[in-house]
Amino acid sequence: MQTGQAPALARSIEEIRADFPGLPDGQVRLDGAAGTLVPTAVIDAVADALRLSMANVHGEFAASEHSTETVMAARRAIADLLGGDPDGVVLGPNMTTLTFHLAGTLSADWKPGDEVVVTSLDHDANVRPWLPAAERAGATVRWAEFDTDTGELPATTFDGLVTDRTRLVAVTAASNAIGTRPDVRAIADRAHAAGALTYVDGVHATPHAPVDVAALGADFYVCSSYKLFGPHAGALIADPARLHELRPPKLAPSPNEVPDRFERGTPALELLAGVTAAVDWIAELTDTPGTRRERVLAALTAVEHYLAALLDHALDGLADIPGIRLLGAPRHRTSTISFVIEDHHPREIAKYLASQDIAVWAGDNYAYELMRRFGLSDSGGAVRASIVLYNNRGDVDRLLEAVAEIARG
Repeated sequence: MQTGQAPALARSIEEIRADFPGLPDGQVRLDGAAGTLVPTAVIDAVADALRLSMANVHGEFAASEHSTETVMAARRAIADLLGGDPDGVVLGPNMTTLTFHLAGTLSADWKPGDEVVVTSLDHDANVRPWLPAAERAGATVRWAEFDTDTGELPATTFDGLVTDRTRLVAVTAASNAIGTRPDVRAIADRAHAAGALTYVDGVHATPHAPVDVAALGADFYVCSSYKLFGPHAGALIADPARLHELRPPKLAPSPNEVPDRFERGTPALELLAGVTAAVDWIAELTDTPGTRRERVLAALTAVEHYLAALLDHALDGLADIPGIRLLGAPRHRTSTISFVIEDHHPREIAKYLASQDIAVWAGDNYAYELMRRFGLSDSGGAVRASIVLYNNRGDVDRLLEAVAEIARG
């Protein structure tokens, strides 16, 4: 969490909430970690793209030129969101697909005796793609285990895991289940000192705080637009020089240039128009002058500050309810909370909350190894409440009131 001075949001939260037609009066949407709602500006951008005469890219006529510019605009938007070079932005349907694709490409020159490090804190999309890739190459998978008491994944955990045999360290920038934000830079420094690459899952981190991939030391950073007020699309960013070193499998007529050669098939052009619109919408959240990159950084700093206050309120309230078990207590985290209630199945809790117009998720939320480490795999996982920008204090109060009623039995 961030404290102290922060740029101010240019509009009130109620004005921001009005941008979201999927947020009817009376509904509490605390399910943002599974996919955020979309503001009208993004909906309009997608609809406008569909109204136009779209065509495939790199043609000589107007509709094709417009499609090519749509792709390039999305790359520029992602570069401004994350920091980096648009020529290093690979677009795709989602983070999982991009990660499986890169896992196959990166592992092509792995060999027996090589090692890959994954973590039990991560979403399965930054775990499972690396396991078969390692198995095919005869490489060994080593696990960095987080502390179940604190929910932390200290960088020192990697001291005994990263060796001169390590080829890649895959780590999350923020847990999608309990919000933990590891010290990615310190982990990346350890990986780089051993000659290994870092692959950072930024899906959950990106909507909650400003991101600078260079400052993180991420060789590859992936995120998904639909977790940050955009449509269902994914993006990976890397140094273009890094991408030039890799030769992914592709169709013979597909472009050989970077980053095009990593993008399989015809892009979802209307969704890429929405990606750009989502980044523009974020950039307009504050009155900070400057480039879009500067405005995005200011806006997400303001978002982080706002969410920290709501998180503190939620944690304090849940701690006062008997029978609640909070999973982990990380010091540096996003506004995401997982909990269980004694003698209540998580899905029963979620169903009751839904009856009160409160949307949460229950289960493992694809944090498969995390729930195993907490001993919850066979008991239904946990309830997850994820607070995002369009939530307010009233939403948190509604959750606390309903959870207290369940706990009272």
